[in-house]
Amino acid sequence: MVEIVGVKFNNAGKMYYFDPNSIKVKMGEKVLVETARGVEMGKIVAENTMVPDEEVVAPLKPIIRIATEADLKQEEENRQKEKEAFDITVKKIAEHNLDMKLVDAEYTFDRSKILFYFTADGRVDFRELVKTLASEFKTRIELRQIGVRDEARQLGGLGICGRPLCCNSFLNDFHPVSIKMAKEQGLSLNPTKISGVCGRLMCCLQYEQNAYEDMLKKLPNKGEKVETPDGVGVVSEVATLKGQVKVRFSDSNGEMVKFETYGLGDFKCCGRRCRNVQEEEPEIIMDEELKAVAEEEISVPDMVNEEEKAPEKSKENNPNKGNKPNKRHKFKKKNNGNKQKKPDGEKKTDKKPENLKGGYTGGYSQE
Repeated sequence: MVEIVGVKFNNAGKMYYFDPNSIKVKMGEKVLVETARGVEMGKIVAENTMVPDEEVVAPLKPIIRIATEADLKQEEENRQKEKEAFDITVKKIAEHNLDMKLVDAEYTFDRSKILFYFTADGRVDFRELVKTLASEFKTRIELRQIGVRDEARQLGGLGICGRPLCCNSFLNDFHPVSIKMAKEQGLSLNPTKISGVCGRLMCCLQYEQNAYEDMLKKLPNKGEKVETPDGVGVVSEVATLKGQVKVRFSDSNGEMVKFETYGLGDFKCCGRRCRNVQEEEPEIIMDEELKAVAEEEISVPDMVNEEEKAPEKSKENNPNKGNKPNKRHKFKKKNNGNKQKKPDGEKKTDKKPENLKGGYTGGYSQE
């Protein structure tokens, strides 16, 4: 077990573990901590507690001290300088005619670095801009390109529900959201109704997705036939979260007679099981003797035919013999498209031409 404290650097950020360094802290206190970017000020969101070793990424950075009045004053000055740096950088971006949108500016606590966050449709060559900003602020400059979801998290705002954005209030990470979730939840597929202020699908679509998936496994599709205590009917509506279906009953002429609502267990799918419901496989119980035989590994020796061994023995007696090409295979030379056609009336003969010397090449004789 390791003693840790939880620290956040802004309301929308993640919680990071730090070594308390024998300092007892209280919830909401401001502390100075050592990070990869240097010394920064954060807020305590988890007091001294013990966690398992596997939940901690070693080594833990230590807490330097609890923030003093001078530290809080310097942090307030940094916030003011960030606003000034933001306005200056917007003008410099316009001067360099860069297609990028500045989102936020952030000073480290010791003012050794300024971080600028921006969005852009593609890659941006901001090397000249960095040189200009470095000469303007006389400190290290870092530009970070972020996505539209991160932009909404940093700027904050209100969603269509009237509440503060989830990503800016309590969400630590972004989870994947797909249009399939909206379909399974029976929502309108109008992009303006299922998209957030960032223009992406709303994060809240995945909050109840697990509940929908569990219920959809037990419910029939709309339009399927189900067997009920009142007879066989057709599903006209499905209330997924309630676990209810509305069934339409018709007479022999196909005219509607009545509608009834049934809950889980009050109906049965006709012709097939409800969607995605898998039957449990029966457990196979074996005796200990049968189980031992099934797990025993049986090794079968390799059996080689004597006829297959014969060529190997002859090859061992005459090692050079195995290097000769097989005479049974005929290798034809490519003629590169210049193959001569055999004249009409000519026949192939095995007679060796008299005017040729050397090996047999074959020939033709005129009848």
